[in-house]
Parts: sequence; C-alpha cells; structure tokens
Amino acid sequence: MHAVLLRLILDPVARAIANAPVDEEPLSPDEVKALGEAREWLRHNRPIPHEQVLAELSITKEEIEDFRESA
Repeated sequence: MHAVLLRLILDPVARAIANAPVDEEPLSPDEVKALGEAREWLRHNRPIPHEQVLAELSITKEEIEDFRESA
C-alpha cells in the first residue's frame, strides 16, 4: 500500500492516471471482442512483462521517457 502511495506522489504519470475521470463511453463490439480474446489468452498463458515487450521491440525505457517529455 505504501509503495502505491509513494508512486502516486513521485510519478506524475501515475498521479495523472489516478486522477483521470472514468471513461463512460460504451465499448464498441470490436473492443468487447478484443477484451474477451485477451482475457481468454491470459487464462492459458503467463502475462508478458513490460520489459520483455520493450526488448522485443528494441525500445528502451529512456526512449519512452523522452517521448513523454516531448509530448
């Protein structure tokens, strides 16, 4: 619990997400289908760590931070 609070205090992105309004727009049929497929995949597979996805795409955390700062 303390780690979550500390992250919200120190990480401006986490704080912005925590304070963002709830999206009340209904999901499209395609979005509902994609979510169902993702949930089914997770029932039979282990989640892929963020770091592994970045490595497979040859993206560094620094590049993401630079992109966020330029936005």
